[in-house]
Amino acid sequence: MEQINFYLSQLTIDSVVDILLVTAVIVAVLRVIRGTRAVQLLRGIIVFILLALVLVVGLSNLFQLPALSWLIDRIFPVMLLAIPIIFQPELRRALERLGSAGRYLRFWRQDQNRPMITAIAQACLRLSQRRHGALIVLEQDTGLQEYIDTGIVLNAEPSAELFLTVFNKHTELHDGAVIVRGDRVAAAACVMPLSTSSLSDRQMGLRHRAALGISEVSDAVVIVVSEETGQVAIAHNGRILRRQDPTRLDAILQAFLQNRGKTVTDGRQNL
Repeated sequence: MEQINFYLSQLTIDSVVDILLVTAVIVAVLRVIRGTRAVQLLRGIIVFILLALVLVVGLSNLFQLPALSWLIDRIFPVMLLAIPIIFQPELRRALERLGSAGRYLRFWRQDQNRPMITAIAQACLRLSQRRHGALIVLEQDTGLQEYIDTGIVLNAEPSAELFLTVFNKHTELHDGAVIVRGDRVAAAACVMPLSTSSLSDRQMGLRHRAALGISEVSDAVVIVVSEETGQVAIAHNGRILRRQDPTRLDAILQAFLQNRGKTVTDGRQNL
């Protein structure tokens, strides 16, 4: 108790502000990496550091270990250089959020995207009923021009009939992703990066892996219609929400886009 009182007596306004800022930074980092593969990587790094400290500090009191000390001294600088590379997707996402001004125009986007969302919802309902696979990527604040360039540029007005035609099994464009930019269908047959995360459900194939892949490197909202089951899923921020009701997809997408800065937990699969 005396020690607690001593520490409390040493606290100043500067110390409190300092502690709060450090806490805010730690919480922000944890929010960025939550639900991603970076959590396991961070745990591994922490375990390695703890083991290294135990070996160096604990055993050095009992033995002379110059070789081990030299090895650990050389490894730590390398780890500092490796951390930005290992956590590149999470760092990129965090910087994009900081530099994004689009979230302040969310209500304006809601009205602008309404016809597009309606067309997508109607198309996904019919595609689900017909068991036609689909992959639709809604561009948000992160530009997807490099992926648009891999496909066929359309720059077309949205309609359910357009999506149904593109994803018809007998067309040349059905095997890629459709990218939506604003209120226009930008391109079709686009090549998406595949996620390296393991998928626990064998019913989720390349479309789901591509949806996760683009959601890991951007803030895009991705709709997937399974060709095998007809189920509709939504991917965002490296997570996938499965078994969405296609009859309510209009409202689901509208709510999802309005709250895309928040964490979505219902029915999600953490990878």
